[in-house]
Amino acid sequence: MYAPLTLQALEALLHQRFEEGFLTLRDLPQPSMFKDMDKATQRIVSAIQNQEKITIIGDYDVDGVTSTTLMKLFFEEIEYEIEWIIPNRFRDGYGLSSNIVPRIQGTDLAITVDNGISAVYAAKLCKEEGIELIITDHHILPPEVPDAYAIINQKQETCTFPYADVCGAQIAWYLIASLKNALNVKIDMMEYIELVAIAIIADMMPLQHINRTMVLAGIQALNQSKRPAIKAFLEHSQKEQIDAEDIGFFLAPLLNSAGRMEDASFAVDFLASTNIYDARVRLERLIAFNTLRKSTEHDITQKAMLQVDHKDEVVIVEGKAWHEGVIGIVAARVARACEKPCIIFSQSEEGMLKGSGRSFGACDLFGLVDGAREHLEKFGGHQAAIGLSLRKEHFETFKSKVQHNFIEGEYLKEETDPEIVGDLHFSLISFELTSLIKKYGPYGQGNSVPKFISTNVEILQADTMGKEGEHLRFSFAQDGIVIQGVKFKTREMFETGSKVDVVYTVNENRFRGKVSLQLMVEKVIPRP
Repeated sequence: MYAPLTLQALEALLHQRFEEGFLTLRDLPQPSMFKDMDKATQRIVSAIQNQEKITIIGDYDVDGVTSTTLMKLFFEEIEYEIEWIIPNRFRDGYGLSSNIVPRIQGTDLAITVDNGISAVYAAKLCKEEGIELIITDHHILPPEVPDAYAIINQKQETCTFPYADVCGAQIAWYLIASLKNALNVKIDMMEYIELVAIAIIADMMPLQHINRTMVLAGIQALNQSKRPAIKAFLEHSQKEQIDAEDIGFFLAPLLNSAGRMEDASFAVDFLASTNIYDARVRLERLIAFNTLRKSTEHDITQKAMLQVDHKDEVVIVEGKAWHEGVIGIVAARVARACEKPCIIFSQSEEGMLKGSGRSFGACDLFGLVDGAREHLEKFGGHQAAIGLSLRKEHFETFKSKVQHNFIEGEYLKEETDPEIVGDLHFSLISFELTSLIKKYGPYGQGNSVPKFISTNVEILQADTMGKEGEHLRFSFAQDGIVIQGVKFKTREMFETGSKVDVVYTVNENRFRGKVSLQLMVEKVIPRP
């Protein structure tokens, strides 16, 4: 099923992922390549010169939080007072909306970051209130776009910016770079790129082209950062250095938890902390939110799994008053468990269903659901993740339409895992292999960690570990070569002496000053 792999073949496969080679910061396109960037810049410069009131409107996810923080820090650095607001997920809903416009009355110029491209009605209200609007957003354009003074979005047809997959914080960073030049102020853009790196990883942008370049530069900046929030995070993590994995698995979920459980402004306050004492206190608050998020998410995931109809090609389930802040993560967990795209809805008392969807494999979930748009009240997102809402009475019709679209669109379930790069013999698992893998990092969306399969492997040992025995520690053998492995969050049982195929990634495990190689096991497949 999978071709036998050599180190040379692996290098060739990884090299193919980077058509342009490895870019450097010198290769970053100029800000003016964005449609309306110059127009927006001139309008903001004019607002500053005329002492107009500026309000930034962000979003409650990590990308929106970092975008808002970037704009806040920039205006603080040039000593121009602005206001900023991040809509509350539960009270206000997403982005610039009719709920937000009354709260920004008296604003002369409103600037959205990481939202706004679907805010047609809110833009109309802004116009009626005499609020001029600049939209900066990276999401897919809806059939009708808002009437705004300027729209900076790389997905516009007439936009000449060469990369379609960038996040909101990258656009905010580019706007700051453009303003820096127009105002002729001395600002170190590297101090801002550390926050951009967090957003690129958290928003699951493909880690290729300029995204890889900005993440690498951002991680380097993070590791030299004087920012109290970053120092507090490193102190809490008991780490001296931070990498892409730390951002994706630890820092991003902490920042996200504020908006998921209460209010995203707590995450902005943390990132913008001016001293280590405030940063520590604010971090503790985020840790508390994240602990609550984990238990809530675990509870809803279990309830959702009980509702899954395994005959469906797209898993779509709903529950009464499920916590809206975690249904996106639940959708991702269920999608992984069922190996199918998944949409989870939470039903409100008024009979409205608010949902979040996550794709699986190569399926374009946005395209799939776009074909059922007529049943939806609200809809937005991209190929891998969507947000939507509909009335309860349209649920079954919508569900049937999505299943129909999947079959019609020939989104066939892939028999092989596209992320497995080949069949690796244990004799090739070495520090030479891990050095090669590191060369093509950081890994994430669009540049997945090389995943391997090893066949006809014997299980020598399979012991539980963790507080509640929720993880497994293995000893595997193939042709006399023994390697250790771990599998997290599993209740599976395996017999010692049995022959299996193992799907895994290879990890360098550091413990008490020693470095050893271990397999991070994804699947153990019994051999017939």
